Amino acid sequence: MTRVYLALGSNLADPLHQVQSALDALAAIPATTRVATSSLYRTPPYGPPNQPDYLNAAVALETTLSPEALLDHTQRIELEQGRVRKDHRWGPRTLDLDIMLFGSLTLASERLTVPHYDMHNRAFMLLPLLEIAPDLRLPDGTALAALLATLDSSSIRRW
Repeated sequence: MTRVYLALGSNLADPLHQVQSALDALAAIPATTRVATSSLYRTPPYGPPNQPDYLNAAVALETTLSPEALLDHTQRIELEQGRVRKDHRWGPRTLDLDIMLFGSLTLASERLTVPHYDMHNRAFMLLPLLEIAPDLRLPDGTALAALLATLDSSSIRRW
């Protein structure tokens, strides 16, 4: 089994319902067990400012799936919950599921980059992750807590 960490986000169509439904769907992925879930956080949008605040969380899974197979499941869950992929980034969405870490794996493929390509700049990903994995180190050895300490998380509040 490999420990995997996902980031969850939603700011459309009842974000609380979207994230709760996503948590249920993640728990139903074959060969996968949900082992920890962070608190829910309200965060300002990352990107265009004219959109609602986000609900963000982090979840830890144990899985025997490959990274690409897990990605297939997370993208299916997003689509089932009304996710529409658009050309512009960081816009409002019903659900966003990002694989932040997949064990100690480092991967850069056409479909997936692990660790998540920009998690080191996103307090809204790191703060919930630190809650469920306070001693976590990234594959390069960087302590998660040290990374978060370099970012401003003052606008992030409990949901």
